[in-house]
Amino acid sequence: MNRNGIDLLQGTLDVLVLRALSFGALHGYGVARFIREGSGGEFRILDGALYTSLHRMEERGWVQSEWGHSEKGKRAKFYRLTGAGRRALKSEEASWDRYVSAVSKVMRSTP
Repeated sequence: MNRNGIDLLQGTLDVLVLRALSFGALHGYGVARFIREGSGGEFRILDGALYTSLHRMEERGWVQSEWGHSEKGKRAKFYRLTGAGRRALKSEEASWDRYVSAVSKVMRSTP
């Protein structure tokens, strides 16, 4: 854990980004804000990690991007889920639910 919150487990950023985008198109700051606020301030996403994730998912065909203007009128790149991205989110959510359940079982078990 770091002073600014909880460190993300490897592989969880993509699913959190997909979840953020499941509600509609967002620019990078909007995605980061969704994750920060959704975690109660525990997750603070570094720009480099966020944009690496977005670009990776764009290459996979899970998200598409287009230029637009933010709420403040600044030019920003907006990302939205594709059909493949929605399918990936559904699959990742199921995997995540199994993972959380398994970890929870181990944490409650006794020798």
